[in-house]
Amino acid sequence: MTTSTEHETRIDPLWRSWEGAHGGHVAAVALAAVRAQFAGGDQPVRTLTTHFLAPAAAGPLHVSGAVPASGRRTAACVFSGHQDGLPVVVGSALFGSGRPGTSYDGQPAPDVPGPEDRRAVDLPGRLAPFARQLEIRPATADLPLAGGERAELLAWVRFTDGRPLDAGAVVTLTDVLPPALYAVWRSPRPVPSAELTVHFTDAVDESAGDGWSLVRIRTDHAGAGWAVDDSAVWAADGRLLALGRQSRVVRGERP
Repeated sequence: MTTSTEHETRIDPLWRSWEGAHGGHVAAVALAAVRAQFAGGDQPVRTLTTHFLAPAAAGPLHVSGAVPASGRRTAACVFSGHQDGLPVVVGSALFGSGRPGTSYDGQPAPDVPGPEDRRAVDLPGRLAPFARQLEIRPATADLPLAGGERAELLAWVRFTDGRPLDAGAVVTLTDVLPPALYAVWRSPRPVPSAELTVHFTDAVDESAGDGWSLVRIRTDHAGAGWAVDDSAVWAADGRLLALGRQSRVVRGERP
C-alpha cells in the first residue's frame, strides 16, 4: 500500500446547505484533493464514492489518502477528510485510462424543451443557500414542494460562475437538485446525504464544455427514515456525463 501525506483543501462557504456544506460540493472538493495528491495522475476518474459522517463546515478540510492498488490502466484510492481533528467524510475513487470498446447508451437524455424555453425557479435561500451559485430551470411540470404524484425532478442547471463541466462540476450536479421526495411534499424538511456514489462516462474524458446541463433526480424507495435517490446528468448536447446513487437520511418536519 502506498500512503501519501495529508493535503489541506477548503470548503467554500458559498456552498452551504441546510445542514452543513452541500454534499456534492464536499465530494467534489475531496475528489480534487485525491486527484492532485494521491492517485490518478492524468487518468480520468471512473467512480467516486463518498460517505458523509458529519456535516462539513466552511473552511479547511484535511484530506489523507492511500493507494492500495494500482495497475497499468487503473488506480484505486481510499481517502478520509477531517475538520478539527474529527472525520467528516471517507470514501474511495477509481481512476482508469480509456481504451477502444463497445459504445452503448442506455440512458438517453429525456426529450424536453430547452432551457431557453423554461423559466428559472428560486429555491428558498434559508433551505439551500448554495442555490445562489446556480441557475435552475425546471424542464417539466414537476416542482419542489408542489405535492405531485411522483418523486422525480428534472431541470436544466448551470453554474453562475461559468465553470467547465469537468468531473468535479459533474459530481456537484448529481446532488444539486432538491431531494426527489420534495416533488411529493408540500413542506420542507432536511434530507441530508449519507452516501453518494457517482459513475462517470467517457464523455467526461473529453471536453464537455460549459453552460447548461440537464439533471434528473428520482427516489427509488423511501422508508424507516431513509431514502434511495438516483440521479443522471447530461450535457446540453445530450451526452450522458454521469449517473449518481445516494442514500439519504429523512428527518422529521421542522417549524
